[in-house]
Amino acid sequence: MTTGPLLPEDEGRGEGAAQRLAGLQRAGGLVTALVTTLLAFVIGGLVVLVTTGSNPLSTYRAIFDGTGLAWFFHVGSYSVGVPIVGGRMWFPWNTNSFQSHEAYNLQNTLVLTTSLILTGLAVAFAFRCGLFNIGGQGQYMVGAIAGVWVGSSLPGIPGVLHVLVALAAGCLAGAFLAGIAGFLKATVGAHEVIVTIMLNWIVFWVGSYAFGLDGPLHNSSPSGQDIPVSNDVLPSARLHVFWGNPLLQGLHVGFFIAISALAVYWLILSRTTLGYQVRAVGYNPEAARYSGISVARNYFLAMAIAGVFAGLAGAIDVLGWQFRIAVNDVQTTTIGFIGIAVALLGRNRAVGIGFAALLFGALLTGTSTRNLDPSVFRPDLADNLTLLIQGLVVLFVGADVLVLYVWNARKKLRRERQQLAEVAT
Repeated sequence: MTTGPLLPEDEGRGEGAAQRLAGLQRAGGLVTALVTTLLAFVIGGLVVLVTTGSNPLSTYRAIFDGTGLAWFFHVGSYSVGVPIVGGRMWFPWNTNSFQSHEAYNLQNTLVLTTSLILTGLAVAFAFRCGLFNIGGQGQYMVGAIAGVWVGSSLPGIPGVLHVLVALAAGCLAGAFLAGIAGFLKATVGAHEVIVTIMLNWIVFWVGSYAFGLDGPLHNSSPSGQDIPVSNDVLPSARLHVFWGNPLLQGLHVGFFIAISALAVYWLILSRTTLGYQVRAVGYNPEAARYSGISVARNYFLAMAIAGVFAGLAGAIDVLGWQFRIAVNDVQTTTIGFIGIAVALLGRNRAVGIGFAALLFGALLTGTSTRNLDPSVFRPDLADNLTLLIQGLVVLFVGADVLVLYVWNARKKLRRERQQLAEVAT
């Protein structure tokens, strides 16, 4: 029996692989996320240089200029309207999107950030329970389908109530779809990755049929009968745009809903019994089961709550700026898949997910064909550059533990050399 103090070489012998992995990830923290992101942009720049001959620094500068983030660096003397009381007050930035192209671009960046926060939370919440929710795309789209269905129906009801009902429909639709995967995982052990991929394809084809010509949700107006698109969301169900022109995709109140969702995510995981159980199951399901926690119940609830976040993202997009869904939207939108990268880069933490969503939202806006200067980088290759950087971020974030291991091994080797030098002297 060991009676003396635990020696350094004895530390960690009682820990399992999961504990050591979690310890390494916590040790990395923000620094590892920043380093891996920087590596992704460095490698992406080298690919740009080799394949196109463009200057990587000039390319990234052009992308940054298109994001609208430079708006924060142009301080002056402007005014902004004061809500409720009316009138105007002094403000350091120009909020007029007609006068400031940067303000307009920033609005677009934050609109995308709103969706990415919620789809990132959908992936992260499942991750915390040890589940890989790769079905965020399907949950996002089914939330959008439910949102446009309710938003284009129920004429005559009050605006606030119409918005709330449409958002609730999106949340319930996302929860139902994700709950199927959670239920099958909990009851028969079906792997959630396989199930969610299948559900993604089911939503893909159901949506394509529903909004296709003569589909049940196809546009019923004479002007839209030959276009595979849904009915427009009624004005009473549209989210209020508080910054910018509603006709030009201004920033809507869904942005504050997404910020609130980050707080709800943190509160659930950190301050509730449900959050404790979800984290316990994700850390070690067998130990959680032995302690009396229902693993099956938490699998189902974690997936259902994840679906709520993704479904809410789809409903917010369709009520906030899209106002309709076309078959092309169902088949080409990738917001749910980008949420996986957001969750990985954000390390499944609320603050990290918020900044990761802003990064990817800015990247999507900055590389759009209307913002990227064609004299610096070919706009037709912009989407490929975006996908390249996204993939590299995921690759390097996934290898963060290896980076930490190499770094710690280097420090250990240096300490041993110092000790040998001291002994020699």
